[in-house]
Order: sequence, then C-alpha cells, then structure tokens
Amino acid sequence: MEPFFGKVLKKYREKKRLTQKSLASKLGIDVQDVKWWEESGVSPDKSILREICQVLDVSLDQMMIRAGYLPEKFAEVWMNDPAKISKFLQEQMPNDTENESVQCVSKELKPILKTDLGSLYKADCLELLSKLESHSIDCIFADPPFNLGKDYGKTVNDNLKEEEYLKWSFNWIDEAVRVLKPGGSFFLYNIPKWNIHLASHLAKYLNFRHWITVELKFSLPIPGRLYPANYSLLYFVKGRKPNVFNPPRLPIQTCRHCGGELKDYGGYKNCMNPKGVNLTDVWSDIPPVRHRRYKNRGANELSLKMLDRVLDIATEEKNLVLDPFGGSGTTYVACELRSRRWIGCEIGDCQPIIDRIQEKSTDRELLENARSRINILFTPESLTLRSKFGHKNGSYQIEDNDNGDHKKSKRTVQRGLPFGLKEN
Repeated sequence: MEPFFGKVLKKYREKKRLTQKSLASKLGIDVQDVKWWEESGVSPDKSILREICQVLDVSLDQMMIRAGYLPEKFAEVWMNDPAKISKFLQEQMPNDTENESVQCVSKELKPILKTDLGSLYKADCLELLSKLESHSIDCIFADPPFNLGKDYGKTVNDNLKEEEYLKWSFNWIDEAVRVLKPGGSFFLYNIPKWNIHLASHLAKYLNFRHWITVELKFSLPIPGRLYPANYSLLYFVKGRKPNVFNPPRLPIQTCRHCGGELKDYGGYKNCMNPKGVNLTDVWSDIPPVRHRRYKNRGANELSLKMLDRVLDIATEEKNLVLDPFGGSGTTYVACELRSRRWIGCEIGDCQPIIDRIQEKSTDRELLENARSRINILFTPESLTLRSKFGHKNGSYQIEDNDNGDHKKSKRTVQRGLPFGLKEN
C-alpha cells in the first residue's frame, strides 16, 4: 500500500473518536504499532488491516482506495481503459467554477497570482501538495533544487546532507504521487546522481516509461571526473499506460554549414515520415538559458523548449499541470501559451514569475520559433542550404509550397502562431 496510508488511518481513527491507545486496545496490539503505521505510512498485513477496518467501520476496499491504492479486483478493469473511466469520473465532478486550477486546493491556501488558466502560491512544495486533492492532477513536472550548494535565497537550503536530501525528496514525491490521476504522467528533472535514487523510489508506485538524457554541458570540467554533459529527465506514469502520449517529431539533423544529412538514410528516404523523425530518449537540441535577454533571474532556469516538449508528450488543452518548484516560472508560461491549466508554488522570490507571466512577448517569440521547427522533415534553413550546396532531396516526401520553391513543407512557412499556440 502507498506511503500515505498513515494519514488515511489517522483520519478514520479520529473520525471514530479513538486515540492510538484505544485503537490498539481494541485490536489487542501494542500502541507502538499504531504509531508506526501512522508515522511511517507503512501498512500492516491484510489480516490486521481487515481487523482495523472492522473497528473503524470502513470497508477494506474503501480504505485502500482512500490511501491511493487500487485494489487488485478493480485494477484490471481500470487499466484496460483508464481514459474512459477517467472521463466518467470527470463527468461526475462539478464544473461550475471560474478558475478550475484552484478547485483541488484547500481554501486555507491563497494564491498570490491567478490567471484564467492557473494559480501561483508562495509556499513550500509540501505545504501546497498537502492541500491538493488526491487524483486531481493530469501531469506533474518537477525540477527541484539539485543540492549543489547554489544560492536560491535565504528560504532555500541547497546544501543538505545526502540522507536529508533524499528523505525530503521522498516526502514530496510521495505526496505528488498521491495527487496524480490514474494515467497521469510524472516528469522529474535532476542530475543523474540523485535520479538514480529517486527513480528507484518512484518505481515502487508508478510505471517507468523513460530515462531521458538531456544533453547540456556545464560551464567547467570537474577535476578527476569525466566531463558532466547531461541532466536526466525521469518519465513515469500512474498505471500501465498514459492517458495522453503525443510526442512531436523532429527534423532530420543536418550540417549547419551545408545542409547535408548527418545520418545516411540510404534507400529508406522514401519511407521517412514527412513530419520528421521519431523523438528519442536522448535530447541534444535543448539549449541552455544563458543570454540575459531571456534570463528572468540570476539562478539557472529551464528552457521553454523543453517544457513545451513535455506538454506535447503528455498533455492536451485544459489538462491540469502541477509544478511544485516554480523557479523562474517556465512551466507556468509554457502552460499559459499552450492553453494548459496549471498550479504551482515557489518558496523563494515570486516576483520574477509574476512579471514573466504578465509580459509574455519574449517567451511567445521563443516558443513560436521552437514550434516552427517540429513536425517537419527539414527546417527552412536546411532546405535553403541544401539547395545552395547541391544536396538533392531525392525521394524524401516533402510537400511543395504554393510557388514551387525548393519543396518546403507548408507548415514551415505559415505566419502567426504555429502548431497549437494560443493568443492570450
């Protein structure tokens, strides 16, 4: 049973107006056992659990479901068609609120920013997560501090002992798993050193999909070590398959000087999908955010391109996305531009996030540029270089544009907001 069993047990015990000692007495066990179950979240074996349910006047199935665990007899039915069942459950929920992103949050917590799509809270991640309803989030993206001793302000300690960092990480992950819907996707961005441990913990409750390698070079090599050149993005799903899986396709990689293919596709050119090549689990095209025009704070921040890709893979319009580590607000801006509902928090300075959400012109320009380079076989720049240097497109399936110039895809020359961007 999942680790928040202890909270459910405590809630049912208090509802029956029983102390830990009185519950232990009725069960004929030591009170320390009850304390252990409630504090650790570890559940007893089923024979004891049935006795507990009888004393608390609750069914075993109800207890397990409230703890975020799907009983085996329901699991096969659920997993065979999670989208259909999720749709049924959504239809049972009320639909009459102005800002749907705050429906699942306790009224005790007040947002410091609300838009038509999302809500931002100045709060610790565990504070926000504890206020969220179970099974309320479609997709989670988390980019926690990496515990590298960086300065994120007085409210963040980025230099914990290893066991303290992992314990804190497991605590917020357990809460995040609780709030994720069946079929929902969970993305966790961190350095491999930590994601080895965090992936093992996540695998207890979620289904592993991918370990995505994001190729990003650090500024300096580390003496006595291989040059660190990647971060890792874990991708898990709650259940056997995700409710949404729609990865974008990418253009063929070409030489930036002459436009020639970096990989020889030989006699398979006519088999290439005209919308591009399949997305792999190694992302070498995510640029670091270093130019001051695009930086929104002194500390590191995520590439808008990466968040846009995550939204493509695992969400649809109006899905609810949670990012419990606001940082510079990249996730929230991506959601605003892509018509996804969102909810998030930041324990540090929230003003850069607020400013960025209220003035999205630079981010809109960046995203337009990034999205004009997906779901096409060649970028416009590559086609121009290929024509200039005599590279033949051969049997590649590339749609002609209206005037017949070097076979551009029509989607690459459209104006305005391409491929799913919304005017806000």
